[in-house]
Amino acid sequence: MANHNTDNADNTFFPFPPDAALSRRSLLGAGSVAAAAWALAPASALAQAKWPAKPVTLVVPFPAGGGTDAFARPMSAQFSKLTGTQLVIDNRGGAGGTLGASIASKAQPDGYTLFMGAVHHAIAPSMYPKLDYDIEKDFIPLALVANVPQVLVVNPKNVPGDFKAFLAQVKASPGKMNYGSAGGGTSHHLAGELFKQQTGTFITHIPYRGAGPALQDLMAGSVDMMFDGLGSSANHIKGGRIKALMVSGTKRSPAFPDVPCAAELGLPNYTVTTWYGLWAPKGTPADVQARVVEEVNRLAAADEIKTAWANNGAEFGKLTPAQFGTFVSAEIKRWAAVVKASGAKLD
Repeated sequence: MANHNTDNADNTFFPFPPDAALSRRSLLGAGSVAAAAWALAPASALAQAKWPAKPVTLVVPFPAGGGTDAFARPMSAQFSKLTGTQLVIDNRGGAGGTLGASIASKAQPDGYTLFMGAVHHAIAPSMYPKLDYDIEKDFIPLALVANVPQVLVVNPKNVPGDFKAFLAQVKASPGKMNYGSAGGGTSHHLAGELFKQQTGTFITHIPYRGAGPALQDLMAGSVDMMFDGLGSSANHIKGGRIKALMVSGTKRSPAFPDVPCAAELGLPNYTVTTWYGLWAPKGTPADVQARVVEEVNRLAAADEIKTAWANNGAEFGKLTPAQFGTFVSAEIKRWAAVVKASGAKLD
């Protein structure tokens, strides 16, 4: 087996009511004193008036090629098309997505650094006891941008046959087969632990610094399987490089109608969803938040985005910012229970 990097790393939105804001024209019209006050105004105040007035950085806390990238990059392209301003992807993989989150939490809260996190960030509080940020206290929830069913994918050379044959093979050789993940404490990791609980099997966990590197080793045959989001696996499934044996939940994915769902295969309670969300650092002005959400609304309505999401078996979220915050809180509690029941630890 090849060496693995086992670092534990890695439509409809409703904008906030915009605050009243004076325009530069009105200030200049008020006389020289007002004009001087404008000239002395903080740079952040000027930025708020016409956001985005310069490129916006989107911190993606996983390496390029993972599930987050599958949604962040189409968003970046569409944002540039709609606003004429770049949305620059900054991949900061490591520590199961918590490194990038830490970096984003300390960014200037002026609307020019945003954070695209995922379900992993609802799991992290239960897996990393000494995080130097709090996803609920140090960020402002803006939007649930994608909701994707998780899928069990295998290397077809390592794991021939269908789900039934695969399960028989796993049970016959406990610990011999392995699964890659985007890192300890990620949804990929806990999806595997939950699967092991519900099937009474043992599969060795191999953590990577993101889904991208894990997928590369899966396609190379260095690992046998992954519990991955359709967002990062879809193109590889279509290309025949990996094979999907099951999607989680109680219904098949419209993007892959031939792949059976967990409920059909005797696992009615195996529901794991990989979701992706957008946050701003705490302190970002309310009017800038409103502008960000307004642009997300426009993104969601674009045909290019609808097509990209459909191809990945994803749906755009339909939550207000406040509802998204409530959703994240519920997910933190849900995954804490899974971590406790499984005894999952960072490898």
